[in-house]
Amino acid sequence: MDLRDNMLSWHGLRAGDTINNDKLCSIFKCAPQGGMRRSLTKNSLIIVSNHVESLYEDRWVDDVLHYTGMGQSGDQSKSFAQNKTLNESNINGVEVYLFEVFKQKEYTYRGRVELAEEAYQENQPDDTGSIRKVWVFPLRVTGEKRHYQPSKELVDKVRQQHEKKAKKMSIKNLEKRAKYPRKTSIVRNVNTITYDRDPYVSEYAKRRAKGKCQLCECPAPFQNRQGDPYLETHHIVWLARGGEDTIYNTVALCPNCHKKMHILDLPTDVHKLTQAALKEGINNEAN
Repeated sequence: MDLRDNMLSWHGLRAGDTINNDKLCSIFKCAPQGGMRRSLTKNSLIIVSNHVESLYEDRWVDDVLHYTGMGQSGDQSKSFAQNKTLNESNINGVEVYLFEVFKQKEYTYRGRVELAEEAYQENQPDDTGSIRKVWVFPLRVTGEKRHYQPSKELVDKVRQQHEKKAKKMSIKNLEKRAKYPRKTSIVRNVNTITYDRDPYVSEYAKRRAKGKCQLCECPAPFQNRQGDPYLETHHIVWLARGGEDTIYNTVALCPNCHKKMHILDLPTDVHKLTQAALKEGINNEAN
């Protein structure tokens, strides 16, 4: 056991352990609420990435969590409260610990984390739905003996909850949520590599297609159990090839055309879909 392991042993947690909020507060002597909880007693900062209820769009890219800072309304400041603490954590001596929430009231310990690179800004909606600038902090787990990854089933359940939320949103609110491209797409390591698509981008692309495949231009072949036209979302430039998970790179296709794109990916079809997405983007900006 090296010196860093000795420093981490005081809290008694191993990566993957799940505790409730009372236990978390008892161990770290921190506040019971919030996504960034400062503990002066333990000289630590507790980061909670809540994938169930949070307003923010935290996401994993390989082994780095891109975590959104504090501030629910208006533009965020990097020098505000715990944003400043986290931003300076590599030099201020404060230990930062990460928990993730996949189920309500359950906090899964991921480990001690450090800044993997400098914070950057991007556009996200605030608590009123207005688009504002936020600070995103790339965090990497460090010093843990056990390398924990959540199960695919756990991640899928969270995604399904967001898909249900997206279906309940108006097309106007969907556009607000989905139209601003993120600098990084979600790539989460589970048992296998999966690309976790933004459910709001996906739902918006399907609504925008108005029940017709954007490649063959035929109506959806059938309706799903909810009575909606069945279309599948497709990234024109595949995520595996570096494509962005945005409304400008996402179209809605019938199952047959979707399969065709993944087998043939013909340049003529790519061009048609690119033009369709671009046209929609221009129309949206005009409106």
